[in-house]
Amino acid sequence: MSLEVPEVRELADRVLDEVERAVVGKRPVLKVILTGLLADGHVLLEDVPGLAKTVTARSFAQAMALDFARIQFTPDLMPADITGSTIFNEHSRTFEFRPGPVFANLVLGDEINRSPPKTQAALLEAMQERQTTIEGVTHPLPEPFLVLATQNPIEYEGTYPLPEAQVDRFILRTSIGYPAKEDEEGMLQRRLGRTSDDVTLAAVLTGDDFLECQRSAEQVEMSPEIVGYIVSLVRATRESPRVQVGSSPRGALALLKLSRARALLEGRDFVLPEDVQHLAIPALAHRLTLRPELWAQHIRDTDVVGECMATVPVPPTLPTVMTH
Repeated sequence: MSLEVPEVRELADRVLDEVERAVVGKRPVLKVILTGLLADGHVLLEDVPGLAKTVTARSFAQAMALDFARIQFTPDLMPADITGSTIFNEHSRTFEFRPGPVFANLVLGDEINRSPPKTQAALLEAMQERQTTIEGVTHPLPEPFLVLATQNPIEYEGTYPLPEAQVDRFILRTSIGYPAKEDEEGMLQRRLGRTSDDVTLAAVLTGDDFLECQRSAEQVEMSPEIVGYIVSLVRATRESPRVQVGSSPRGALALLKLSRARALLEGRDFVLPEDVQHLAIPALAHRLTLRPELWAQHIRDTDVVGECMATVPVPPTLPTVMTH
């Protein structure tokens, strides 16, 4: 079962309205994050500390009535601390499985690059397989299962950078950024009106409602010309002279899913080129490996995707699409 396009858009707007009560003045980036979740993907947030990454994850969980768990990645965190473990129950004289925090609908992996690769892999395997295997027994994860992971892009001392193959498992990467002056003042005024730091949000939909919204995204139409546009963008990243390794085919699939989800949030059941353009950088930039010498020129992966977008011809809006 899936919802009609106007129903999904209304529910999404209500979710964003509710989350904005806690994260002030950041609706565009909140919409990008929601697009990633609606596309059934995991989101990587890269930002300096104190910019409401944890609040954002918790707020989405509250607004959508999802079970929420937070995992603080530290150098001594073990894989079993994430997935859970089998212990011996002295009363029943049997072994029983104690699930870890990964068994939630929305999991925040805070500072994921602070733990060794073996521990990172425990979460990333769950992200890919939507299950964990402990002592030969497979345990499926709940639906939906979504991960918001964070990392600090400027402090690398004592960190373990995610390998390219693992970063590729995030459907998009984005950042929240500093608020505008008036938004920051508004945030402080709201705090003066409360008696605590916490903002309690209302659940505006259920987990089942959200699953139906995800199924609706699968019904959004995409013309062959838009498919060709996505493929051309991805191939352009591989052919760029600035790039050592371009986007994988997984990047093309991510951009397809994100474009359909954005069209749905915009109230359409078909994808336009602007949907692809709006999400190309969040979907593709983190999948690129730039040539080592470019660090001295301050060239970023986002710049390279922007250059590729400027060189790939944009397909016209087709008459068949405009008749919807």
